[in-house]
Amino acid sequence: MNKDPLRGRGARTNADGRYERFAREAYDDGWGADEVTPLETIVTPELAKSIISTNASPDISFEQSINPYRGCEHGCIYCYARPNHAYVGLSPGLDFETKLFVKASAVELLERAFARPGYRPGTIMLGGVTDIYQPIERGYGITRSILETMERWRHPVALITKSQLVIRDVDVLSRLAERGLAKAAVSVTTLDRRIARVMEPRAAAPHRRVEAIRVLASAGVPTTVMVAPIVPAINDNEIEAILAECARAGAVSAGYVILRLPREIKDLFQEWLATHFPDRAGRVMGLVRSMRGGRDYDPEWTKRQRGTGPYARLIADRFAAACRRLALNKPTLPLDQTQFTRPLEAVVQHDLFAEAEGAPRLRGVAERRADDFDGV
Repeated sequence: MNKDPLRGRGARTNADGRYERFAREAYDDGWGADEVTPLETIVTPELAKSIISTNASPDISFEQSINPYRGCEHGCIYCYARPNHAYVGLSPGLDFETKLFVKASAVELLERAFARPGYRPGTIMLGGVTDIYQPIERGYGITRSILETMERWRHPVALITKSQLVIRDVDVLSRLAERGLAKAAVSVTTLDRRIARVMEPRAAAPHRRVEAIRVLASAGVPTTVMVAPIVPAINDNEIEAILAECARAGAVSAGYVILRLPREIKDLFQEWLATHFPDRAGRVMGLVRSMRGGRDYDPEWTKRQRGTGPYARLIADRFAAACRRLALNKPTLPLDQTQFTRPLEAVVQHDLFAEAEGAPRLRGVAERRADDFDGV
């Protein structure tokens, strides 16, 4: 008998999104069934019209990104993408980690974008909202297909994940990296498996993420460790240990983000604190507010990622000192944008040759292999 239907999930509740007309609350009337079934993960195809998102945020290191999935089964309680589920009429709570959407046409949309005459290549970040290697990627394989498309057209790509599944694609990533077209970041929030189990219930265990860094680095893929988020009084004491462990594994640079609690996340996070860390919930939120001008969150650019105040400066100083000591403070080289081959140019050139010789037209762009256009 499963006494806790939320076991393996991050959020404790499923409050309605902020755009809904009516709000519903769970209520125990004392007549609950003895047998409680766990929440199932439901995946729905999303009919996306485009696949490349852009942003102009001055505190984000990339301008283009691709997220093949909406929602994330990892269930990280702190995930800043949770509020996005409200846009589709779902809860940023349990719905976010159990009702997922898959963009099955991602590769077709990507090649269509690449083929536009006005498209200019620039590094595309895979992820940045939800994890591109969350568990459903094992079955759908969309992330790998996107990477293969990047390799086909020699387009620069970066990625971020907290899943060991990334090593499945080390063959493609190493070939891209050899051309100066790929780099990776792995998020390591804690080395304590007990904390990881409740804070990131369905993400890879800490030692597996470190192993992913080791495999990527050994394959020649420049890899950054992201200590994100740093949660005061929960994992802030591990900053130096995380950086040291990942530097030994081969990470070449490092970054961090202070805990962010926009919109619905502030309530979800405090419910989680009350459940898993009731003894320190007050201290955690007190320190969070000390870095956010007395509020739960400050959305101002540059401040939202790092916070302000004495405690935020202490974290910044500790992080910088550890990076200097471990040689993780070297800037990463930009990826090469000059090798990109436009699908449309390849199609036009080959089709002209085929028509001139009276040969049948070549198959569609999405079906072509990389070596069809070598040297074009």
